[in-house]
Amino acid sequence: MNLIPRVIHRRIAHRPNLVKIVDNIGWLFFDKILRMGVGLFVGVWIARYLGPEQLGLLGFATAFVGLFGPIATLGLQGIVVRDIVRNPSGKEETLGTAAALHVVGGLIAYALILASIFWLRPDDSLVKVMVGILGSMMLFQASQVAVYWFESQVISKYTVWVQSGVFLVFAAVKVVLIWNEEPLVAFVWAMLVEAVFVALALLGVLGLRGPALTRLSASVHRAKSLLLDSWPLILSAAAIMVYMKIDQVMLGQMVGSREVGFYSAAVNLVNPLFAIANMIVASLFPAIVSMIDDSMVLRSRLLKLYSFVFWSAVCLALPTIFLAEWIIVILYGSEYYKASEVLAIYVLSLPFAFWGMASSRWYVAKGLQVKLFQRAFMGAVVNVALNYVFINAFGLIGAAYATLISYALVGLIFDLHSKNTKDQFSIKISSVNPLRLKIS
Repeated sequence: MNLIPRVIHRRIAHRPNLVKIVDNIGWLFFDKILRMGVGLFVGVWIARYLGPEQLGLLGFATAFVGLFGPIATLGLQGIVVRDIVRNPSGKEETLGTAAALHVVGGLIAYALILASIFWLRPDDSLVKVMVGILGSMMLFQASQVAVYWFESQVISKYTVWVQSGVFLVFAAVKVVLIWNEEPLVAFVWAMLVEAVFVALALLGVLGLRGPALTRLSASVHRAKSLLLDSWPLILSAAAIMVYMKIDQVMLGQMVGSREVGFYSAAVNLVNPLFAIANMIVASLFPAIVSMIDDSMVLRSRLLKLYSFVFWSAVCLALPTIFLAEWIIVILYGSEYYKASEVLAIYVLSLPFAFWGMASSRWYVAKGLQVKLFQRAFMGAVVNVALNYVFINAFGLIGAAYATLISYALVGLIFDLHSKNTKDQFSIKISSVNPLRLKIS
C-alpha cells in the first residue's frame, strides 16, 4: 500500500531515499491522524462521562506515572537507531541489549512509582490503586526495540499496523465501558491491558519482519556502551517529563482534582499534535545522521526541517487560539468552559515545542547529549519554579503560562548559551521564512 499521492511521487521518484522517507512519514501520519480522530472522539466521550473531578484524578495519575517513564526507556531510542544505522551488522546485539536494559529500567521505575505515590498520597487509596495499575506499564518497555528497528530502517508501517489495530480495539472497549457505566478504575485497567497487547504484538511483528527474536543477544559490554552514550539522554528525558507533566501533578497537589480535569481537557487536545512533529523528525533522523559530516548539506536539511515544523505548528495554533471557547464547549460541554483559556495559551507553545523536538535529534547526532541534558534541566527547573509561583498567583491559567515560557526557553532561547549551539538559533530564526519550505 503506497500512501504517497501520485503528484508528489512523480516529483520525487528520481530520489529513492526521499520516496522512502515520505512514504514512512505517510504511514506515521496515517497512524497519528487515526489516533487523533478516534482518540478525540473517545477521549471527549470519556471526559463527558467522568466529569472534571474524575478526569482530573485520571490526569493526575497518568502525569505522575509519566514522570518516571525515562527511567524505563533509559533514553535509548535515538542512540539505538543511530547505532543500527551506523553499524547494521551489530543490530542483534544492540536490540537485545536495549531490551534487557528496558526490563531492568522498567522494574526500577515501577518500584519508584509505588514508593513515591505511597509517600505523596498515603491516605488516597483510589489514586494509589490507579497509579499502581498504570505504573505497571513500565514493565513492558522492552517491546519498544521493535519501534527502534523499524525507525532505523525507515519502514514504520509495521508498527503502525500493530499500534493502530490494538488502539481501535481498545477504543471500542472504552466505549463499551461507558455504555455499561463502569467506574473510573475500569478505564485504568483497560489502559494497562491495551499496553500489554501492544507490547506482545510489537515483539511479534519484529520477529516476523525484522531480526529473529531468537538471534537477539545482550552483553554487559554493549550495555555499558549504550548507557555511556545515553545517560545524558536519561537525565534529559527525565527533565523533559518534568516540564511536560509536572503542571498537572502540581495542580493536583496545590489546587485540586477538578482544576486538573479542566487542564487535562485542554492538554489532551494539544498533546497529540506533539506526536506529529515527533513522527516527522523520527522519519528524517536517519537522513540527518548520514549527512552529519557534511555541514552544508546538514544545515540545508535542518533549515527545511525547522521551517516545516514551525509552519505546521503555526497553522495548527492560530485557528485553535481564536476558536478555543467554541472547541471546548462543543466537545466537552459547558461544564468544561474553564478549559478554553488554558487551551488558547497552551497551544502557543507548539512552535517552540516542535523546534525543541527537531533540534534534540541534532544534539544526539552531534554527540552533544550533555548539552541536551542541560537544556532539558533548565526547562524543568524553570517550569517547576514558575508553576509554583504562577499557580499560587493565577491558579489554573498560571500553569499554562509556566509551560509556555518553559517551552520557549527550551525550544529556542537555550541555543544562544553556547558557541556549539548558537548556529541552531540562527537556523531556527531563518526557518521562519516560509520560502524555506521549498523542496530543492
